[in-house]
Amino acid sequence: MLEFIKSYIDVTTAEGILWYSLTVLFIFWALSRMFRFILIVYLERKQRKKRFGVTTLKFIKNSIRFSFIIVGICIIIFTVPMLREQAGLIFSGAGILAAIIGFAAQSAISNLIAGLFIVIFKPFRVGDYIKLDDQRIGIVDDITLRHTVINNFENKRLIIPNSVISTESVLNHTIDDSKVLSFNNFYVGIHADIDQVRQIIQEEASHLENVIDDKHTADVNTIEVRVIEARDGYIHLRAYIWLNEPFTEFKTKCTLREAVHKRFQKEDVAMSIPMHKIVE
Repeated sequence: MLEFIKSYIDVTTAEGILWYSLTVLFIFWALSRMFRFILIVYLERKQRKKRFGVTTLKFIKNSIRFSFIIVGICIIIFTVPMLREQAGLIFSGAGILAAIIGFAAQSAISNLIAGLFIVIFKPFRVGDYIKLDDQRIGIVDDITLRHTVINNFENKRLIIPNSVISTESVLNHTIDDSKVLSFNNFYVGIHADIDQVRQIIQEEASHLENVIDDKHTADVNTIEVRVIEARDGYIHLRAYIWLNEPFTEFKTKCTLREAVHKRFQKEDVAMSIPMHKIVE
């Protein structure tokens, strides 16, 4: 095919080299699209309902395009006599330049290798809810050759290099089990009836969506509420609530706080009052 193209394009002139390069790149771009389509159709049939398949498919899409373009550029260099001669001079006599290029490409190569490790060992997948720290938290949207894209709850994209995210501790809420234990803290007055407070919290929690217990039921008696501490001005209680959907944990906490507060007001539960000591 390349010889056929050369028969119509003179690769000894600058204009001919340009048209030849564009033609070869277009052919390899088209081949990458066709090959990617065939491979994706095959993998989707094998892994139609698996989230692991989504991660692999997205990574393969990015990898195939990149690989075909690199192969196309190499073929252009080695099939055009003028470019082949220049490339030979550069690579045979420029050891320092090669070292500089290698050092500059170190970050790109480390990101590529880290991306491969993420896809192979699967510490997280596309669609997983992960947390690196308080600022970097959200749902994995894409894993490319260079970086991982996380969509946070403000609908903003966090772009994190693969070499960085692969070396940090990642809290994955959904890798094996989508259930999550939510801690919900409440503060009432020191003279409040603890049994009444516990019952109110349990009742309001059992009415929420996505609330379960170890037996996958939302039973009032299975929602555990413990007294954490009792101070001069308040009693601290914590409700341990299992949710079957980690993405709604924050919304569920807010809804529960509002419902419990309204019940406290309705049933005249003694509220906590800040105590301040005056030192003379």
